Amino acid sequence: MSGNDHPAERAELSAQIDAAALQKAESYIEQEEGAANKLKGWLGTFVMLAAVGMSVYHLYSAYAIVQAQTLRAVHLAFVLFLCFLVFPVARRFRHRIMWWDWLAAGLAIAVTWYLLVGGDDLTDRNTTPLPWDIFFGIALIVLVLEAMRRTSGWIMPVICLAFLGYALAGPWLPSPWTHKGYEVGRLVGVMYMTLEGIFGVALDVSSSLIILFTIFGAFLQYSGAGKFYLDFSFSAMGGKPTGAGRTVVLASFLLGGPSGSGVATTVTLGSVAYPMLQKVGYEKNAAGGLLAAGGLGAIISPPVLGAAAFLIAEFLKISYLDVLLMAVIPTVLFYFALFLMVEIDARKYGMHEAVFEKVDSVWNLTRKYWFHFLSLVSIVAFMMLGFSPVMSVFYATLVSLGTSLLRRDTSLIPYDLFSGGGFWRKLRGAPLLKAMEGGSVGVLNVAATCAGAGIIVGVVTLTGLGLKFSSIVIDYAGGNLLLTAIFTALVVWIVGLAVPVTASYIICAVIAAPALMKLGVPDFAAHMFIFYYAVLSEVSPPTALSPFAAAAITGGDPYKTTLQCWKYTVPAFLLPFVFVLDPSGQGLLLMGSTKALANANWWSIAEVTFTAALGIAALAAGFQGWALRKTNWIERALLLVAGFLLAYPAWMADLVGIALVVAALAMQVLRPRPVPA
Repeated sequence: MSGNDHPAERAELSAQIDAAALQKAESYIEQEEGAANKLKGWLGTFVMLAAVGMSVYHLYSAYAIVQAQTLRAVHLAFVLFLCFLVFPVARRFRHRIMWWDWLAAGLAIAVTWYLLVGGDDLTDRNTTPLPWDIFFGIALIVLVLEAMRRTSGWIMPVICLAFLGYALAGPWLPSPWTHKGYEVGRLVGVMYMTLEGIFGVALDVSSSLIILFTIFGAFLQYSGAGKFYLDFSFSAMGGKPTGAGRTVVLASFLLGGPSGSGVATTVTLGSVAYPMLQKVGYEKNAAGGLLAAGGLGAIISPPVLGAAAFLIAEFLKISYLDVLLMAVIPTVLFYFALFLMVEIDARKYGMHEAVFEKVDSVWNLTRKYWFHFLSLVSIVAFMMLGFSPVMSVFYATLVSLGTSLLRRDTSLIPYDLFSGGGFWRKLRGAPLLKAMEGGSVGVLNVAATCAGAGIIVGVVTLTGLGLKFSSIVIDYAGGNLLLTAIFTALVVWIVGLAVPVTASYIICAVIAAPALMKLGVPDFAAHMFIFYYAVLSEVSPPTALSPFAAAAITGGDPYKTTLQCWKYTVPAFLLPFVFVLDPSGQGLLLMGSTKALANANWWSIAEVTFTAALGIAALAAGFQGWALRKTNWIERALLLVAGFLLAYPAWMADLVGIALVVAALAMQVLRPRPVPA
C-alpha cells in the first residue's frame, strides 16, 4: 500500500508495531477481499497479463459502445477466470494453481462463449430452455457460488442457495410465504438467459462502473497519492493534543474517498498512525475504535463511496452525481461527529502535546504534489460538466495517468523505460501495469458478490418476495412509520452481520425498502436509509472487520475495540432516521437530485442540518460523559434525550431538544468546580 512509506519520525514509531499484528490485520482484509495467491514465474506473468487485459477491455468499453449483454458476459468471464486462478479452493493449496482451478476457469469461458454464440435465439427461449441451456446455466450458477465462496467465505453462497430453495419449494411453504414454485429450467432461464438474474442490475453496475473506479483507485495508489494524503494530514494537523485524532480523521477522509474500502483504509492508516495515538495518550481500544471509525467513513465519503452507491444510482435510475449530492451533508456530519469525539477525548483523557517531525510544510507538499488533489476532484468536475459517470471516471483515470508524469517519483511510466536496455523487465515492473493488474484483482470479490446478488434479485422478482416481506413488516409495525423504520434498520443490520456491505444493500433494497416506500418515504430516502445501515456491517460483530483489524494493530481486545468504534459512530448513524421520518428531513439529502434542489427551500435545509448537527453534538457529549467538563448523570441523561429528540425532524421535538441542551450546559456552567487538593 502506498501509505506504508513514511518519513523518519513515523517510520521509527511504526517499527514499534509488532509485525505479527500487521500480518493479523492483513488477514482481516483477506476476509473481506479473499486470500489471494502470490504467484511467481510464468504463472505470475500469465495472471498479471490476464488482469491487465481485463482492465484494458473495460477502459475500451468505457469509451467505445459495447452491447450490454456482451459487456456483462465478458466481464463475468474475466471475473470467474481470474477468481479461480487468483484465489485457491482452500488455504492448503495457496500460491499454486491446481488442475481443478484450470478446469473451472475454462468452464467459465465456455459458459460465456455458449451465451454469446447463442445470441437472440438463446434469449428468446428462456421460458423453455434446451438441455444444453440448462447444463450451462447450472454450471454458471455453481461457478458463481464457488467464486463467492473463495473470495468472501461460505455465508453468501448459503444465502443464495436458500433463495434458490425458496423459489423451488414455493407450494410447500407456510402462508404468507407460499407461491406457485418454479422448475429448474424456468429458474435457469431467468438466471442465465435474461438480464434479470445473474446478468442483472448488480452485474451491470460492476461491469460498467465499479471496475472503472477500482482501476482509478489503483492508479491513485501506485502514483503515490495515498502517501501524499497521509503526509499532508500529518503536516497539517500535528502538534496539538487533538492533532493526533484530527490527523486520523482527515487522513481517513482523504484516503477513504478514492478507495471506498473500510478495512483497507483502517489498516493503511493504523499502521502509520497508531504509534502517534499511543504517544499522546490513547489507550489501545480507544485508538482502535477511532481508526476503525475513520475507516468506516471511507464507505460513505464522496467521490467514490462504497460499491453499493453505484447500485443506488442504477436501482433509482438517477445519475451518480445525484448520489454524490445526497451523500455530501451526511458525510460532513459524520466527520463532524468524529472531530467532536476527538476534541472531547483530548479533554476527557487529559491528552498531552506530542511533537512529530514533519515530512515537509503543508505549502511545500502541496506545491510538489498538488496534482493528487486534481485527480481526486476531477471525477466530480467531469460529471458537473455533463459527462456520464462512466466517461467521468474514464477521463479522471487519464488525468491521474497524465499528472503522475509530472514528477519522476510519481510517474506511472518509468522515465527510463526506453533507455538503458532491459525494456521488458522495466515494463513488467512499471507502476502502470501494477495499477492495471491491481484494479482488476481488486474488483473480483465485489464482482463475484454482485453476480451472486443477481441470483437473489432474480428470485425476489420472480416470486414477489419483496412485496410479501414489506407487507409483513408493515403489519408488525401496525402501519407506524417510526416502528417500520426501526424494524427495517434491524433487518438490514441483521443481514449485514453475515454478508458484506454491497450484498447487504442489494438484498435489503429489494426486500425491505418497499416497506418504507409503501408508507410514503421517497425512494431515494428509503435506499439511502438502507445503504447507511448496511454500512454498519463493517462495525458489527461477527463481521466487524474494521474494528478487528484495528485491534490487531493496536493489540487491543477486538470486542472492546468494536464498542469504542460504536461510541465514535453511533451519533452519526442516527441520521438516516432524520431523512425518513419527516419530509423536512430530506433536506439532509439535498432533496435527492439536482433538479429538486433547484426548487428547494434552502432555509429548511439549513434548519434540519443545524438541528441534526446539534443532535450529534449532544449525543457525542452524552456518550462520552463530557461536554464543557465532565457530566453528572442528570446532565448526561439530558444530553442523550436531547440528541434523540433532535434526530426526529419535527419542530416540537427540536424545541424540546434545544431546551434540554441549554439546560444541561447551564447546569455545567453553574455547578461549582471542585477545589483542587
